[in-house]
Amino acid sequence: MIAAIVLAAGASTRFGSPKQEMLLEPVVQRVRESREISGVVAVLGAHDVDTSARVVHCPEWERGPGASLRCGLAALGGEVEAAVVVLGDGPGIDPRAIDRVVAAWRDGAGDRVAATYGGIRLHPLLLARDAWNDVPESGLRALPAALVPCDDLTPPGDVDFADEMEGGHRKEQNDYGHGAR
Repeated sequence: MIAAIVLAAGASTRFGSPKQEMLLEPVVQRVRESREISGVVAVLGAHDVDTSARVVHCPEWERGPGASLRCGLAALGGEVEAAVVVLGDGPGIDPRAIDRVVAAWRDGAGDRVAATYGGIRLHPLLLARDAWNDVPESGLRALPAALVPCDDLTPPGDVDFADEMEGGHRKEQNDYGHGAR
């Protein structure tokens, strides 16, 4: 069984208001479109928001993404073989990228598998159960991962500022999924 963890615990200080209110549910819905995901857990911390996902509150969210991810992993049952990690502020996450990362893991790519877009490592990232104890405070970015090219897909994005949104939707982003700043 493969579960998804949506990290959405941050304070949204650069955004100016809880961006999770606008971004979290669309991300959860896109993750559910993957044919590989059996359940979705949203990790919240600074803000409580409504979502259709199972919610895990991380009291140590201020320690960083590693703490939030560990909270999400701890909430998963023993039947979960691997977790696909996505960011709650990445509204462009493509379910096909999730499927590709899971397929690479099933084909033996390793305990950590990440999608790349134009050679840039982004999300989703799959973490097999054997690697759950190796999550540093800074998150998984510094740890090596098998890379799965998703160049033909739209990058997930990373909305940090309110001006990156237009009418409740993400503005056009550059080739690497980051809004022009």
